[in-house]
Amino acid sequence: MYVMFLCGAYDCELLRTRSGCGLHREDTLVMTVVDRSFSPRWRVRLAATLSAAALSVAAVVTGTSAASADTVIGTPIPLGASPYSVAITPDGSRAYVTNNAGNSVSVIDTASGTTIGNPIPVGTHPIGVAITPDGNRAYVTNNADGSVSVIDTASGTTIGNPITVGTSPHLVAITPDGNRAYVINWSDDSVSVIDTASGTTIGNPITVGTRPTGVAFTPDGNRAYVTNWFNSSVSVIDTTSGTTIGNPIPVGPMPFGVAITPDGSRAYVTSQWGGTVSVIDTASGTTIGNPITVDRTPTGVAITPDGSRAYVTNQYGNSVSVIDTASNTVIGNPITVDTRPTGVAITPDGSRAYITNRDSNSVSVIAIDRAPTLSGTPTTAALDQPYRYTFTVTGQPTPTVTITSGHLPDGLTLSTTGELSGTPTTAGQFEFTLTATNGIGDDAELPVVLDITDTTTTPTGSLGSLGFGSGIFGS
Repeated sequence: MYVMFLCGAYDCELLRTRSGCGLHREDTLVMTVVDRSFSPRWRVRLAATLSAAALSVAAVVTGTSAASADTVIGTPIPLGASPYSVAITPDGSRAYVTNNAGNSVSVIDTASGTTIGNPIPVGTHPIGVAITPDGNRAYVTNNADGSVSVIDTASGTTIGNPITVGTSPHLVAITPDGNRAYVINWSDDSVSVIDTASGTTIGNPITVGTRPTGVAFTPDGNRAYVTNWFNSSVSVIDTTSGTTIGNPIPVGPMPFGVAITPDGSRAYVTSQWGGTVSVIDTASGTTIGNPITVDRTPTGVAITPDGSRAYVTNQYGNSVSVIDTASNTVIGNPITVDTRPTGVAITPDGSRAYITNRDSNSVSVIAIDRAPTLSGTPTTAALDQPYRYTFTVTGQPTPTVTITSGHLPDGLTLSTTGELSGTPTTAGQFEFTLTATNGIGDDAELPVVLDITDTTTTPTGSLGSLGFGSGIFGS
């Protein structure tokens, strides 16, 4: 078995080897910590923690379940070296991806699935990226520089000098009002707060738990949830006072990513070493039920705009798990993507999930299952005249539209995509019901009333007008 973690500025490798070059039956676990920033004391503590958890990793990677209908679209999009995080603009047109080993940010046109221009140079070893609610700025953490670069999304260039923050900045999030950027300082165990208007930090960094990684805001912006990787906990910050609230909330071992549901009631936290996702009730500040088992090394997490699903990247499962947030159970099998998926972001319309693949230097795009919708009010048709009307149909996979009650007027047909067309041969008012189905959620039904009018001209006049009557044959 082989497991590697990248958490901030170091790699941890867990190797299972045969002692005595295969001459003995017993296996030996060998732990190697490649430390690029920690002191010897931290190396010892980290190695001890990882060794204690080794057996739990082996136990969570073998589970299977029924297949999921979500699908990966096309081939992965090639990017710069070691893409880490991804953020999508509010209009859904662009995806910004940090290239950790390329010291740059790639921009993807989501319509074409191709990159736009050259990668944007930023600081050294960028990790996190977040976009302001107006879509005008992208904030990028430079892990090795202790700084944040700000990109003007219109010009695709950085603005001014990088903003100095704490040591080894990791992930970053923007408040819902766009006024503040919260930056996780991995090595300082703190959070820096940037005033986005002035581009300067506000006050002293906020102290949180040990080795913080991820951050997410409640929809009202009043609370920030921060994962503490080494403490196996989540700190909650009151964004008004800039202080933490109560004690950190215990979660699964080595928490990394965090995402909050659109209604603000739940926070989903990935546990890298536990192979699970913890769910926090934000009202009580406690976890709900047992952790949800996913695949190996869950890292990133994002929730669909409707709050119905959570998408989790599994770094060493090379997969994405999908959680039904109503039942807090995994839907189907993990979705296979490219090598070492890390970051995840979902488009504002909830139709696509973008996944960064660190070891493949690419981004995978997943088409997200959506229940069908069906709408439209057909225009009035004219007897014996060509007619065409297309109903609005959405859903993933593409729904099939059929007539499930009543009947179509003579001369008209309905396609499976929802187009009503033909030449009506009977006038009158017709009522029928259409149904769109795709096997996801509830079917969509639409009662339809279609009027067909007879616009042919009725002849006018009388026999007298044709010369028949008095005087034609004499009197």
